[in-house]
Amino acid sequence: MSVEDSPRTVLVCMPWHELTRPSLALGLLKASCVAHGMAEPPAYFANIRWAEVLFDAGLAVGDYLRVSDGGFAHALGEWVFAGALNGQDFGIEQMADYARRHRIDLDPISRMRELADDFVSSVTDTVLAMDPEIVGFTSTFSQNVPSLAVAKRIKQRAPGTRILFGGYNCDGIMGVTLHREFEFVDLVLRGESDETFPELLGALRSEHGDLGSIAGLCWRDADGGQQVNDHRGTLVGPAGMHVPLFDDWFQTYDNSVVSEFTEPELVLESSRGCWWGEKHHCTFCGLNGSTMTYRAKEPSRFVTELDHLVRKHRTLDVTVVDNILDVSYPRTALPEIAAMDIDLRLHYEIKANITAEQAATLRAAKVWSVQPGIESLVDDVLRRMDKGIGGVRNVRALRDLETEGITVGWNWLYGFPGEREDDYRRIIEQIPALVHLQPPGGTGRIFLERFSPNFDDPAIGFTERAPAERYHAVYDLDQQVLADLVYEFDTPDQGITEEQVAPLDAAIAVWQARYSESSLLRSEIDGVLIIRDRRFGWAGNDYVFTDPKERETWAELEHGRTIPALHRNLASAGFDWDEVELEEWLAVQLANGLVFTEGARWLGLATTPGGIERSIVRPEQPEPVLVRIEPPK
Repeated sequence: MSVEDSPRTVLVCMPWHELTRPSLALGLLKASCVAHGMAEPPAYFANIRWAEVLFDAGLAVGDYLRVSDGGFAHALGEWVFAGALNGQDFGIEQMADYARRHRIDLDPISRMRELADDFVSSVTDTVLAMDPEIVGFTSTFSQNVPSLAVAKRIKQRAPGTRILFGGYNCDGIMGVTLHREFEFVDLVLRGESDETFPELLGALRSEHGDLGSIAGLCWRDADGGQQVNDHRGTLVGPAGMHVPLFDDWFQTYDNSVVSEFTEPELVLESSRGCWWGEKHHCTFCGLNGSTMTYRAKEPSRFVTELDHLVRKHRTLDVTVVDNILDVSYPRTALPEIAAMDIDLRLHYEIKANITAEQAATLRAAKVWSVQPGIESLVDDVLRRMDKGIGGVRNVRALRDLETEGITVGWNWLYGFPGEREDDYRRIIEQIPALVHLQPPGGTGRIFLERFSPNFDDPAIGFTERAPAERYHAVYDLDQQVLADLVYEFDTPDQGITEEQVAPLDAAIAVWQARYSESSLLRSEIDGVLIIRDRRFGWAGNDYVFTDPKERETWAELEHGRTIPALHRNLASAGFDWDEVELEEWLAVQLANGLVFTEGARWLGLATTPGGIERSIVRPEQPEPVLVRIEPPK
């Protein structure tokens, strides 16, 4: 198809997409069209325009960010536009009651809702002025109701305009239900649309186009009956993952008042799917849906794309949206990025089983923040998650990432069937020793998410479920329909109670408040090991270890060892240490908060900024109190 033959298509990104990042979905669709010889479809970034409307009304850009970042948990962003979709009075009483019970301040949200109907009309005017034949909406998380509201208005104003939906909110049965229940939505593309989107445009332009051949498409036949194509076959290989086109987003952002209060970020992908999830799908995780299969770009190709886009858009903050870092990248792509003469700030999601060497590689490659999927430090709970990792290994990741100065984002999850209060108590007692490592953002009971093993397999324990209550305030649909449309479900609490989690919350609150003033540093000077303790709540000692056997033990504890493994490895190194004496020595270190233990493994907690071979000196610290630890007799 020639550029001239391409259908006039406008892509729309509604609230509540992040303000500081371009839509990767739209950037990829644009690039895919160009790769297929079609015109690059223009996009309208209504999310940025909405932030401007809020600003003009006396609200702040921060009000938008609070809803976009945290509003999904209570459907606040979608409720703002529910009146524009269903009628102005719809959902007001339901949300007011819901907000009272969940202690939510609805005042700024209600002010936004008062502006929503006029905004929907304004977006409709702007999009129709672009004279589209097709209007495509990308919908993920809280974009569904805002997108539906505009789509409905466009269809009322211009019935001949085809309305297309795609994105994560359309995966699986959700897309089928959206298409069936909202008749003004003509087409829904489920799954990855890199190839199917240009195929669809070609079919719509041709008088003999075969909609039935496009994988994942929901469409209506000549009699108005719904047709649902098999979505299998929509996965694209690495070669089909094009370099996204972001030019129009950066132009929109730079011309917006939003740019006066925020900094832009690039958003890229080096892989899709999850290599861990292919083997062991974390029980609580609903991400990926039908796209779990892992595929990664050739490392040098990704580095070239990164370099190209950073230089083109002159933006150094880059979020790589992969679910998980490819296992080969620490020895391939990351060293190449480290060699780039650009002061990047990268974010990556990783698995917490990284080594200290890999953490150093991340830092050298300008990775400033990671999300390692830690979720808990309790072995039993991690097994119930099917994380394939233990609490000691998670703490080891926190220690090594702290050593490298990499910001760690994580939350402590609970609410798993069968978890035990006693297992938490053992870990809570050790949290004060972790105060120098980066704390979780908070605790949270897991949601029951569609596509997760918890959802797909009721035998795990979540036998009762219903569409989350908040959806009734945003969709004028009955319970049975909502069950096929929405992503999260209400279910009776499992695992520990809110009363039982209170000590964990209290311990984490202290951890969060005192982390910045705490340090536990390990260094060696002339064969002497020193662990300098300046943690909140501890005595402020310097522990000095002169015995070679102890120094070798600390070297082993860097990895996290069982007592039998410690005993065996020390003996192999020529150090005979009776197991009972070793246990007594470890008990002393545990009492001093220098080690962490869980699941019979023991781990040294001191960080080593600058490397073990160098002494770490902080002039602002008081003179050390030397505590010489005598080895057991």
